[in-house]
Amino acid sequence: MVYVTLACAILSEILATTAMKYSDGFSRLWPSLATALGYLLAFALLAQTLKSMSVGTAYAIWSGAGTAVIAMIGMVFLGESAGALKLLGVLLVIAGVVVLNLDGAH
Repeated sequence: MVYVTLACAILSEILATTAMKYSDGFSRLWPSLATALGYLLAFALLAQTLKSMSVGTAYAIWSGAGTAVIAMIGMVFLGESAGALKLLGVLLVIAGVVVLNLDGAH
């Protein structure tokens, strides 16, 4: 169940960050509200995750997965460059999360 909660926290953070892109510097109401609510939910779910998972493991998964997915969204949907170095960077983020979790999630 803890991984479901963490996955929901990650999804909420990804949606909030994507909404922030469309908030135009928080000058558009609905994307700005979606950003605020998304981050509030993301942090609430992450806090629940931390009740039964170590902070290092949870944060590594949360931040790494969020970073990788947001980078991919930028490249696929928002017209950001998708060069070899950027793709390598995303792979290194994912590899870093895997390495940090080799000790096991506690």
